[in-house]
Amino acid sequence: MLIKAVFSLLSEVGIEQAVLHRQQSLPHRPVIPLVARIADQNTSGTPAMTQREASRLDKFRQVLAGPNTDLEELRKLSWSGIPRQVRPITWKLLSGYLPANAERRESTLQRKRQEYFGFIEQYYDSRNDEHHQDTYRQIHIDIPRTNPLIPLFQQASVQEIFERILFIWAIRHPASGYVQGINDLVTPFFVVYVFEYIEEEVENFNVSSLQEEVLQNIEADSFWCMKTVHRHMQQYEVEYLQFAFRWMNNLLMRELPLRCTIRLWDTYQAEPEGFSHFHLYVCAAFLVRWRKEILEEKDFQGLMILLQNLPTMHWGNEEVSVLLAEAYRLKFAFADAPNHYKR
Repeated sequence: MLIKAVFSLLSEVGIEQAVLHRQQSLPHRPVIPLVARIADQNTSGTPAMTQREASRLDKFRQVLAGPNTDLEELRKLSWSGIPRQVRPITWKLLSGYLPANAERRESTLQRKRQEYFGFIEQYYDSRNDEHHQDTYRQIHIDIPRTNPLIPLFQQASVQEIFERILFIWAIRHPASGYVQGINDLVTPFFVVYVFEYIEEEVENFNVSSLQEEVLQNIEADSFWCMKTVHRHMQQYEVEYLQFAFRWMNNLLMRELPLRCTIRLWDTYQAEPEGFSHFHLYVCAAFLVRWRKEILEEKDFQGLMILLQNLPTMHWGNEEVSVLLAEAYRLKFAFADAPNHYKR
């Protein structure tokens, strides 16, 4: 009842218009790329890696080079962030999409990619059928809203990829179906797997310049790894329709720049229950981070505007690291006190 009341009030006060008004009243700041300019990158136009960064990358490569990857060791390394050069393979391993055994990986990739496009062939033509029309229509409406400030996601070919991924996901998960916000969960995987094939900044990259086979690989890999996140939440009985705020529903994706989300998900992949339990502590730490600003708001409307329009646009790795450290402190303090969930 509380959740319904909150969202009803949000609708009544016209939050979107109020947010827009507040944004327009803010002083102008220079635009910082939302995806690229990550500190651990070593690409054209970015500073060379420091000795510490090079050492971390070498440690990752040593762990990944063996015939059977030590996933526990990989998780330990990943908690503090994953170098861009090895992030795609690391995410695929930590999500369970790829096996630890190196010899089995190529055959697994081929099988899963063929399976995904088998789903496309079997189901995608049914998107205009009467019993699927509403689902497809909602997906079609939501796709252009996915990261609207990033040109990459406004490309027709990218939107078509997202439509296929989300429609097949909905068909394969009839119990929950498609829910607004699931489109955001595809984004980090898609960006990371595009980075596997390019070195330049991704924001304005024309994906049509990639070979068709490469695009298909990115699409299939994004589908299966996004499905891993859903399965993880389902395992711990975290239902989409039970989420109180978009902080939970979208894993803070609409509260943080995409570059920060990718860094955050490095740690979520490394944590055994990262996308479910640890995310609760991150949300708690995120709330505490803005306690001063929250206490300065004196009415419901102002408070909700603040919480849905937090000034994180210029956040980077340092701010995310501080957030994660506080979340870990909260986890350590409350992990053995399960009654705190009931309060």
